[in-house]
Amino acid sequence: MATQVFKIPKSIREGMKYSFCPGCDHGVALRLAAEALDELGLRENTIIAGSVGCSVAIYNFLEVDTIESPHGRALAVATGVKRAKPDKFVFTYQGDGDFASIGLGESLSAAVRGEKLSTICINNTTFGMTGGQLGPTTLLGQVTTTSPKGRTAENYGYPVKIAELVAMCDGTAYSARVSLDTVANIKKAKQAIKKAFEVQLNGLGFGFVEILATCPTNWKMTPQKSHEHVRSEMMKTFPPGVYKDYSCEQTKKGGNGQN
Repeated sequence: MATQVFKIPKSIREGMKYSFCPGCDHGVALRLAAEALDELGLRENTIIAGSVGCSVAIYNFLEVDTIESPHGRALAVATGVKRAKPDKFVFTYQGDGDFASIGLGESLSAAVRGEKLSTICINNTTFGMTGGQLGPTTLLGQVTTTSPKGRTAENYGYPVKIAELVAMCDGTAYSARVSLDTVANIKKAKQAIKKAFEVQLNGLGFGFVEILATCPTNWKMTPQKSHEHVRSEMMKTFPPGVYKDYSCEQTKKGGNGQN
């Protein structure tokens, strides 16, 4: 008898038609979030504060309660939800433009305060939904619709290194950057998402995962070339890794992790 090795997570809404561009990594990221919710038994107790951009499709794909947020304000909305209902598991699913451009103040404020929240941030170095404009994480030299000659530091500044920035906030319990370019890295991304969820469950503070993802349509590449681009170009500026893990610090120091 054949063994079933693949099944749809219970947290995925049945019958939904795939709406992302071919080769987009959002579908993989959403599946990993759904698997983490299932494995941690969180589906019936979760509230998602969604955002604006390609990430807004999470409303359609996950079978959990959601609340819509204005552009960039997902973590401000999530803060209100969590404080009103502290027994709920609350997380945001955002793009780099939403999290680190118009929403940077709200995002870092939540991390500084150590809000008991979790965030998954998709970094595809562009504003994907609105036509591929330059975003906060656009690479130096990258051509976009608003940087037709490529991003220069002189004219546009430098890319925002989100995972490192979040890790610097004292209220952050976990901050990591992962990628979805290979099966091995997808497994690591799953582990990071679960860890970001677990630090909220354990009341340690803010949990954050930045995911390096593809945007084949706006990059004007095939899906295969897009993943090669993640490895050859994106990872130079945005090295994957764990930038802060307060639970590990606790284990090393004992007690509450304070000196």
